[in-house]
Parts: sequence; C-alpha cells; structure tokens
Amino acid sequence: MKKTTTFTLGAVALATHLAAGAAEPIKVGLMLPSTGTYAALGDMITKGFKLAIDEQGGKLGGREVQYFTVDDESDPSKATDNVNKLIKRDNVDVLVGTVHSGVAVGMARAAKESGTLLIIPNAGADAITGPLCAKNIFRSSFSNWQPGYATGVVAAKKGYKTAMTITWNYGAGADTVKGFREAFEKGGGKVTKDLNLPFPNVEFQALLTQIASEKPDVVYAFFAGGGAVKFVKDWAAAGLKNTVPLMGSGFLTDGTLAAQGEAAQGLITALHYGDEIRNPRNEAFRNKFAVAYKANPDVYAMQG
Repeated sequence: MKKTTTFTLGAVALATHLAAGAAEPIKVGLMLPSTGTYAALGDMITKGFKLAIDEQGGKLGGREVQYFTVDDESDPSKATDNVNKLIKRDNVDVLVGTVHSGVAVGMARAAKESGTLLIIPNAGADAITGPLCAKNIFRSSFSNWQPGYATGVVAAKKGYKTAMTITWNYGAGADTVKGFREAFEKGGGKVTKDLNLPFPNVEFQALLTQIASEKPDVVYAFFAGGGAVKFVKDWAAAGLKNTVPLMGSGFLTDGTLAAQGEAAQGLITALHYGDEIRNPRNEAFRNKFAVAYKANPDVYAMQG
C-alpha cells in the first residue's frame, strides 16, 4: 500500500509539473553509466524507461519528450558537475538516474537544492529516503538495506551461526551489509568479519583465500554487473562453491546469470523482483520489451 501511494503522489507531482509549461517538449535528463562496470545496467534502465514512454504514445503529460544524456561514469566525485550539466546547461525538467549509490546521493543533493524532479531507477542509498528525502525525489527501486535484511533472515533460519560478508567499499555495500548483519544477528547468528575492496576492483583472490581459511558457515556477497560475473566465477574456481554456502543480494545474479553459467548454481539470493513473476502486467512488460529490443528484460529494465 505504501509503495502504491508513493507512486500515485509521484505521478500527480509529475503531471502538475508538466502541465505548468505550455506545449513545449518535456526535457528528460538521463544520468546513467554508459561506460565501466555498470554500463550494461545503465543501458537496461534506459531501455525500460523509454519503453514506458512509448507506451504513453511517446509523450509525458501530453507533451513530446526530448532526451539529454550524461555518462555518470559511476564516479561520485564527478556527480555534482555531471548533474549540473543537465540542470543548469540543458535546463531539464526531470532527472533520471542512477545506478551507483554514491553518485545518486550527489544527484539527490542537487535536485533538492534546485527543486528539479528526480526519479531514481536503481541506486538504493538509504540516505535518499532518510536525510535527503524531499517532495521532488522519487525512487522506483529499493533501498540497499532491503535485500541484505531479507537474506539475513533466510541465513539465520537455515541455522547458520557464523557469517562473513564481502563487497565493494562504498555506500551500497555498507548499507546492504548493515541489513544482513541486523537480520542475521537478530536470528542468533554472528558476522565474524566484513571483507571489502575498492570499487570497481575485481581482484578477489586474496579475499577468497581468507574465506577458505576461516571457513564461515555462510558468506553474504554484494556485487553487480561485470563485477558480479567475475566474483561468482572466481568463487567457483577457488573451490568454495562446494565448501561454503554463498548468499547475496539478487543483483549478484540478475542480469548476469547467463554469463556466470554453471558457477552460479546453488546460490541463494533475495530481491524485490523476479523474472518468473506470473501476473498480466509483468508478462505484458516482458513481451513488449522482448519485441522492442530483441532481449529479455531484467530487474534494471523493470525499474526503468
């Protein structure tokens, strides 16, 4: 109910905002990654967003849509400069972005200051629905805490007593590990060690060796995109697949499962969306996406 109410209010705010400007095109600024580890995620979000616009006859509030794009480079240090290209240079009416939580925080600050509408189709930074919450900021995805907490509940119910976590050293990783720890320890388990490496580093071997040495009952991992593919393959290659149960946020496998292949068999993940949801709306979405792009949609396309 809460989610439905949020999107209803968001739609009203967007419609009111659009109606304020005559019949000029509505300017939409897409600030998403088009290079680097998260490039594929940005592409799927863009496709999902444009498919939704096409379903409305290519218009928003009865107005044509004009797109402006900026590669956010998944770099928080460039977030303010990049988002201001869209706000101040291009004078967009609506911002859409992004994937990286650190970049999204920068976008949210700029949107809050300028009053520009911001729709976040992925980044789950907890701060965005906390200290940075604003009437002009909406999120169509999740908070990083959610999949971590859900996975922690399952891990505890399975009877695991010790756990290690592994992720990139950035906001999203910290948020999701916090959620996992909260649920797992509430259920009687103990997180014995948090392992991390700088984003977007994918040299996992030293950390995998440490996991093999310490032999926890379970490991919780948070990676996405190309990093998730390499992590799961490296996990299997290190021989851990058959010795230590691996659990994670659903982003570990969503959009990456085909590339991971056999290495991903046996993983347990939690997410707010699944490809196999059987209801008319999801099936219609998946069919339309497949026809439009000759590819199957993933969670990122759905969020877009």
